[in-house]
Amino acid sequence: MSKVIWILNQTSGTPDSGWGERHYYFAKQWKEKGYKTYIFSGSYNHLFRNQPNTGSANLTIDSIEEGITFCWVKNPKYKDGGFTKFWSNIIYTIRLLLLNLKELPKPDIVLVSSMPLFPIVVGNIFKRRYKSQKLIIEIRDLWPLTPIYLKGYSKRNPLVLILSWFEKYAYRKSDKIVSVLPNANLHIDSISKLPEKFHYIPNGIDIRLTKSDELHTEVLSMIPENKFIIGYAGTIGFANAMEYFIEASKLLKNNHEIHFVLVGDGVLVSKLKSLLDKDQSNITFIPKIAKSQVQTILYYFDVCYLSRYKSDLYKYGVSYNKYFDYMLAKKPILESSEFIKDQVEMSGCGIIVKPEDATEIVNGIHTLINMSEEEKKELGKKGYDYVKKYHNFEYLSDLYLKVFN
Repeated sequence: MSKVIWILNQTSGTPDSGWGERHYYFAKQWKEKGYKTYIFSGSYNHLFRNQPNTGSANLTIDSIEEGITFCWVKNPKYKDGGFTKFWSNIIYTIRLLLLNLKELPKPDIVLVSSMPLFPIVVGNIFKRRYKSQKLIIEIRDLWPLTPIYLKGYSKRNPLVLILSWFEKYAYRKSDKIVSVLPNANLHIDSISKLPEKFHYIPNGIDIRLTKSDELHTEVLSMIPENKFIIGYAGTIGFANAMEYFIEASKLLKNNHEIHFVLVGDGVLVSKLKSLLDKDQSNITFIPKIAKSQVQTILYYFDVCYLSRYKSDLYKYGVSYNKYFDYMLAKKPILESSEFIKDQVEMSGCGIIVKPEDATEIVNGIHTLINMSEEEKKELGKKGYDYVKKYHNFEYLSDLYLKVFN
């Protein structure tokens, strides 16, 4: 008889959604091991390329494929960040609690994935109501530490106090705690007081399903030929420290062999463009492309770039999906960050330079340019081998099964 998993994750998506597919890919693996998965996600997500087809009902049941069912909970549309997003989290949580779920099979496992943290209360109620074997909390970002460290929120801020209560509740009520951050236990264990609860299961990639669709002609025409391309592909937001990438491009604006490319959108694109020198022509901004085209555009990069700020937040680790896209493309990575045992450091697939320092980024670029083609290929191969071994969903799903059992 199949076991049943209920996942409460407002931001979970399908391959058609174009974002947030982590639990879908886990469910594909779990069904081969005798599990049926029901994923309770929000009916609206600002990061989805395609929103789910739902009506006015508070719940839409969508059987994606055998053993995988999405349960779309009606939640208000919102803007990225701010009160409207917070309100959408609250409404999702309340409606989730009030749903009539008698027609669904009772869960053996209830897994709550944050953010938001609020549904952990519903998860605990479900565990008791349906006599489930385990309640698991999955932490993708540490809240309220993230707004405290990255946005300067006071620990006495009302929102921080509310999130702190839910955080303590989550760690203490859960039977197991999973995080995509390798060192999150340094913070979590101090609250749960039970280190044995913690398990590290990072983000992953389904290599079999990775597409390499062709780029549109207008996109291809934006990538200069016969240049050494330093490229970034992903969201351009507050945590990415991309102003130092811009500063590095300004320092190299008279070097006609090197070109910088940024692919993606985000709230800071206009600001970054405003930082450029008027006479600068060595950098190109390309709008967001489909996820299925990412591997194709990375083919044209000589080096893939990522960065972050100096912050105590990162001592708990990171798990960016950009790592996996870059590593799968077999490209050397230039990373501007502190050494925190991330995928670049652990795999040896690139070089890491001091964060928040454009001169260091330029030095890193010169180091890579001066490497032989064979040396750069070897860096790319290290990343590719590492991501295939440690970040494929078959391997990661088995780690989860150990937590279930």
